[in-house]
Amino acid sequence: MDDLLDRDALDQSTALSRREVSAEELMRASLARIEARNPRVNAIVSLADPEDLLAQARQADATPRKGWMHGLPMAVKDLANVAGLPTSMGSTILAGQVARRDELMVARMRAAGALFIGKTNTPEFGLGSHTFNPVHGATGNAWDPARSAGGSSGGAAVALACRMTSIADGSDMMGSLRNPAGWNNVYGMRPSWGRVPDDAEGDTYLHPLSTNGPMARSPRDLAALLEVQAGPVPERPFCLPRESFLDRIESDLRGRRVGWLGDWSGAYPMEAGVLDTCAAALRVFETLGVTVEAIDAPFDAKALWQSWLHLRAFANADRLGALYGNPAWRKQLKSTAIWEIETGQTLTMAEVKAASLTRSRWYAAAARLFEDFDALILPSAQVWPFDLSLEYPTEIAGCQMDTYHRWMEVVIPASLIGLPALCVPAGFGAAALPMGLQLIGRHGDDLGLLQLAHGWHQAVEWTGRQPALTFG
Repeated sequence: MDDLLDRDALDQSTALSRREVSAEELMRASLARIEARNPRVNAIVSLADPEDLLAQARQADATPRKGWMHGLPMAVKDLANVAGLPTSMGSTILAGQVARRDELMVARMRAAGALFIGKTNTPEFGLGSHTFNPVHGATGNAWDPARSAGGSSGGAAVALACRMTSIADGSDMMGSLRNPAGWNNVYGMRPSWGRVPDDAEGDTYLHPLSTNGPMARSPRDLAALLEVQAGPVPERPFCLPRESFLDRIESDLRGRRVGWLGDWSGAYPMEAGVLDTCAAALRVFETLGVTVEAIDAPFDAKALWQSWLHLRAFANADRLGALYGNPAWRKQLKSTAIWEIETGQTLTMAEVKAASLTRSRWYAAAARLFEDFDALILPSAQVWPFDLSLEYPTEIAGCQMDTYHRWMEVVIPASLIGLPALCVPAGFGAAALPMGLQLIGRHGDDLGLLQLAHGWHQAVEWTGRQPALTFG
């Protein structure tokens, strides 16, 4: 059974469909593995009652298959509502609240047969790329639990890397599906804006920065989960049409071209070894017939950052403003959340318009780049996984960080304009810690990125490694 737990989600699904193993057996083995490994890393939180989960698994064995996820145990990121499970979002304000219904993405995964065992840990309200909060504590990196797992989908990435789950969801505003994937040697995909919509509630126009998406240990699993999560909602604008990915993921990559952006012509400070590790990994593409070309920064980094700073604060002030407005709740918000809200509330109309204009100009410039390249490539983070006790890095290579998230500036070129971005494992550095590469595509070309990642996965050896130090 341990061998089955180490296999990818689609392989587990095949075993279930062929009756080589029962959902009950898979659930029992998964719970045993979580009991053995989760205490070291704290990736899965709010675990449901084991007897209830085993009963759900027996029910799955007794009913026709709903979809490829039928009978697969899955933990959902603790920013999303799962009926019957708590949704704390890492906040003491919300701790203990049990969701009454599934939100859209979760409902789609349930309809495909997933069995929800609990939640995966996240920073408070998903703010910051380091997974810790006052409700559930910190999540340790799968390769060194004394270091950060990244975030905000840190619990999901660690659960995958530690083989406690075979598939995971996440969300990504500022690299939250990419940085934790890169730091835990798994795959994380931020889909194109409109590919995986939220419920059509509240305002659906003003500030689309975040999106849900899949995480997995292989691109094929990413593709399969993306097909489940994706699809238009008639009441929500900007949705992309439903598309198949898994049956088209095999592709001859010869002749494709990718642009290596490195440190954005010196604009993004990098910790020693990050660029060297990523540049060495890029040679894999050359063995696949993909041309890798180093290119200069295509847009002013300061302008991108200012646009991002304002639009993100604008969005967070709207999202969290009601909590800030209650004096008792405001005392329970972390300082970075308060800073985001207060920054957003003081923005003028002219500042918001200027930020949106920069975003529009960058989208046009990026579109011209994709006339020559099938993907743009950047590291998934500017530093290696840092000490778990730190709130965030305050300097990189002697350069002081002026905000709590400046050290993740490298992810905003894709996030700001809603481009698909897929993190592939880039191997390990001198301290035996993982790093990732962001593959960034033109809007709507999620398939092209999945094809590049699939070729990559077949050509490298390090994606099969397991973090034995976690369990020793």
